[in-house]
Amino acid sequence: MNQLRRILLVEDNPGDVDLTQETLRDGDATLAFSIAIDGIDAIAKLEASANDAQEAFDLVLLDLNLPRKSGHDVLAHLRAHPTLARLPVVVLTSSDAAPDIAESYALGANCYVTKPVGLEQFEAAVRSIQSFWLGVARLP
Repeated sequence: MNQLRRILLVEDNPGDVDLTQETLRDGDATLAFSIAIDGIDAIAKLEASANDAQEAFDLVLLDLNLPRKSGHDVLAHLRAHPTLARLPVVVLTSSDAAPDIAESYALGANCYVTKPVGLEQFEAAVRSIQSFWLGVARLP
């Protein structure tokens, strides 16, 4: 039996939330999602998961352009936390700006993916994330 894997999807665009979940769930019943629609919500969910092994996340998909606290703020908070610091974070964002990419890696992002504009390309990018991070990579 496959173990349930928990993903925190930090995204404020409802369409991107739905599309990302549908693409990842397609054929994979082992995924459980928690959604955070802004940076404050993301930090609260991450803090709660740090204190409960049953609620611990296996992977974070993080948008940068969020209300209330940016994705960079969330990433900095996460990397400064003793329990959450090793949690894999994939930045999945519309920004392809070099400063955003550089800052994300400087703050400890494991991967940076710019959201493609087309539906098929977006789904392919999300499937690539799934294939590597939930199929190939060994998670802590």
